[in-house]
Amino acid sequence: MAKENMNNGYGNESISSLKGADRVRLRPGVIFGSDGIEGCQHSFFEILSNSIDEAREGYGDVIEVVRHRDGAITVSDYGRGIPLDYNPKEERFNWELVFCELYAGGKYKNNSGENYEFSLGLNGLGSCATQYSSEYMDVAVCRDGLIHKLHFEKGENIGGLQKERYKYESTGTTIKWKPDMDVFTDIAIPLEYFSTVMKKQAVVNAGLTFKLYDEECEGNFEYCYPNGIVDYVKEISGDKGFTEVQFYQSSAKGRDRADKPEYKVKMQIAFCFNNEANLLEYYHNSSLLEYGGAPDKAVKAAFVYEIDKCLKGRGRYNKDESKITFADIQDSLVLVTNSFSTITSYENQTKKSITNRFIQEAMTDFIKQQLEVYFIENKMESDKITEQVLVNKRSRETAEKTRINIKKKLSGAVDISNRVKKFVDCRTKDLNRREIYIVEGDSALGACKLGRDAEFQAIIPVRGKILNCLKADYDAIFKNEIIVDLIKVLGCGVEIKSKHNRDLNTFDLNNLKWSKVIICTDADVDGFQIRTLILAMLYRLVPTLIQVGKVYIAESPLFEITAKSNTFFAYSEKEKSNIISKLKVKYTLQRSKGLGENEPDMMWRTTMNPETRRLIQVVPDDVLKTEEFFDLLLGDNLAGRKIHIEQNGHKYLEMIDVS
Repeated sequence: MAKENMNNGYGNESISSLKGADRVRLRPGVIFGSDGIEGCQHSFFEILSNSIDEAREGYGDVIEVVRHRDGAITVSDYGRGIPLDYNPKEERFNWELVFCELYAGGKYKNNSGENYEFSLGLNGLGSCATQYSSEYMDVAVCRDGLIHKLHFEKGENIGGLQKERYKYESTGTTIKWKPDMDVFTDIAIPLEYFSTVMKKQAVVNAGLTFKLYDEECEGNFEYCYPNGIVDYVKEISGDKGFTEVQFYQSSAKGRDRADKPEYKVKMQIAFCFNNEANLLEYYHNSSLLEYGGAPDKAVKAAFVYEIDKCLKGRGRYNKDESKITFADIQDSLVLVTNSFSTITSYENQTKKSITNRFIQEAMTDFIKQQLEVYFIENKMESDKITEQVLVNKRSRETAEKTRINIKKKLSGAVDISNRVKKFVDCRTKDLNRREIYIVEGDSALGACKLGRDAEFQAIIPVRGKILNCLKADYDAIFKNEIIVDLIKVLGCGVEIKSKHNRDLNTFDLNNLKWSKVIICTDADVDGFQIRTLILAMLYRLVPTLIQVGKVYIAESPLFEITAKSNTFFAYSEKEKSNIISKLKVKYTLQRSKGLGENEPDMMWRTTMNPETRRLIQVVPDDVLKTEEFFDLLLGDNLAGRKIHIEQNGHKYLEMIDVS
């Protein structure tokens, strides 16, 4: 046995606990989930939720928030007003219970059992925890013909409860406070957070109006959804939905376990199917459940079960085809649930997920029943839904095969074991000097190979007109050997824009092996088309290279003008005329040959010598305009292309290569 040592620093007097405001001020992460901006945001939401609960009980239909320039916040409601006077039962003032006592307040079940039955702020922390974490807090309550005022500084009350007669238009509570930088590492809550939270609270509290004023931008914002989640689903879906919005609501009583108390649940669900938008949001007691929990599990189980049953019953699966997953449904689903319960088990203090077993079971059964009836009574809509889900499923499966194919083809370095046909590398490993010329055909490869500086200039030929990457799907693109070779040689991976291929975004600019990617084609119609198709490929698969200025076009001369022992090159008709006008001697004019027919010396002088060549840097333009013109000239906009040719074709008649 160890000898007792009374002076070792670990006696009875060494055990202590945090008291009063320090319980929050020194451990904000325990209460708010974070001591950073997220925790600060949660402290605001606790105050807002108190006003929401009061309005949902039928007292006041407007909540006002002010975002002050200095980081302070004001929340006002038109409810009954927080009772702050002396409480004989507790033998304390109510204001002490509300603002200075954790796990107190008026939201726990009272004698009647009806006070705040479905409460957002049921944990009883809100007002007190936010007050404790504030630099200051001012409370003004209008009720009983009086205005009641409190002032707190750093968790301590100053001056007690002040009351005076007051002629007010409405009862209610106004709280202004400033989150304390001694508690949180950041208190600059962005305007976007306030607007997002208040909009979402308007969604799940039908008819309740939220008004936001921002001192910084001097802007007023107002959010109200008279029909709650139905209006919100319609807003998200827009005019792109291919089914009508469905809305169901119900209530139930049950318990999570036989030995647990019985409680009430109210459930609302609104959804529609849409080919362009998708959304899944779950709310419980007005709080957005970012991680879902019970409602998320219920929705997934019910939708997969009923749609799979419908597909089987209508014989829509192919023979031996695998079952759908929820991902196939989610691709086309806009859905919001809004539930309330008298007992809620949150996964953590910040209420981002609930774990109630009965809520999950009740919602699953309820949604299954409603979907079964909906699919039977609305066969045309359910046919559209099942067909689209199958399209999503088969697209996902094709994408998975493509993913495996792409990773296999693009993996590994370009070396002896993974060689690219006819690629000619350069010697230097200095990435600031290395250049890659993408040239047209084998003949151009030969001319460029002889005319280049092998120290820093590499060459890869493309054979003929490559695939139009703006019209082809990824599966077809990565079956194209030329394109795969080009991507391998670039070395930076690809940027995939597809909901099914998010994990194929292998692009990393740091892995690009070249300082310049130079497109070099003949100065004729075929050459221009090949150049355009290469640009389209880069735009589709590695657009960042264009955005950061790595892509260039090498200009090829149109004319070769010889006068005595001098040779001049003209890159346009205007340039040709200027050169000829200055010549005082006899000259010969020759239309420039294709790149493959040029002498090595000419290739070096006109196209490859950094001192004399002409490179056009491809720079990003207006993004929307670029997308519009690529789609018009190379994409699927056939009607637009026809109109464009009709209106502009006459300008290019002399360039048409027909006899």
